[in-house]
Amino acid sequence: MSEQWSYLVTNDELEELFRTYCTDFTDLARQGRFGPIEGRDREVDETILILMQKGRKNAVLLAPAGVGKTAMVVALAQQIVAEDVPDYLVDARVLEIDLARMAAGTNGPADFQERFIPICKGVAERYHNPENPRIILFLDEVHQIMPNCEGSAYKGLSDVMKPYLTAGDLMVIGATTLDEFRMYVATDPALDRRFQKVFLSVPNTIETYNILKSLRPGFEKHHQTKISNVSLMLIVHLTNEHMRKRNQPDKSIITMDSSMAHFVKENGTGGEVTLESIYYMVGRETGLNKQALHDEKKLQRVIEQVTEMEENAILYYV
Repeated sequence: MSEQWSYLVTNDELEELFRTYCTDFTDLARQGRFGPIEGRDREVDETILILMQKGRKNAVLLAPAGVGKTAMVVALAQQIVAEDVPDYLVDARVLEIDLARMAAGTNGPADFQERFIPICKGVAERYHNPENPRIILFLDEVHQIMPNCEGSAYKGLSDVMKPYLTAGDLMVIGATTLDEFRMYVATDPALDRRFQKVFLSVPNTIETYNILKSLRPGFEKHHQTKISNVSLMLIVHLTNEHMRKRNQPDKSIITMDSSMAHFVKENGTGGEVTLESIYYMVGRETGLNKQALHDEKKLQRVIEQVTEMEENAILYYV
């Protein structure tokens, strides 16, 4: 590092803050700790475009709970590790600030800000040194840092960040729902202008099915059992029909995981997840009788749908 660059927050101090209060998504991606992220290429591209800008280089991901806002940030970290990004972001680090961890043991806002401010200052003062990799800060539930978010232990942190955002010395990705953004963040025009919006759509049936397929190897390795394409599609249909208050793909991923766990609990490892385990877990989540969930005609339609999709996929790749 060039001697002309001296920092108020030293490298050792900043790295210790990162280790204590942040989760390094790029480091975890490098270790292979995340499964593949399917279907978020457009949103990742939009976010990269925002991060590369000189002015408003901050993005806010807007989507209902369970749609995969954090997963999209993981996908960005995976692309950085794979060097599938423009030169500007090669070797960048994606760090999630864990506000709950940071708030633990503090006696008030002053104590909390003593931990938060050095991270902002340390990242901001390194931004203009071309020898440093870019540092991208991720804040989930970003609306909680706003002064008008009553009941939040982190309210008012936006005022700490605002000078750095205004100067263009931070690269931040926030995530929240559209309603919470409108209620808390958009009421501050100065902060609203600092963030460009990236909308994440709720995956449809086919997209959710493909997400489950991409995640399947990791779950099969963990549970040491198999789950078929038909079972995956059945899970998507059942969660769509009976868990309407929750969103895809989260509800299907959770149901796949719990169904595999139930099968292993009842039958041991090996083999293939049965319909009984799927019906049991959907019934457990919804309060419905598992026997009432089985419909032979619906199951046959699912089998036909999967068969047609997989045959078309084979033809496409041939």
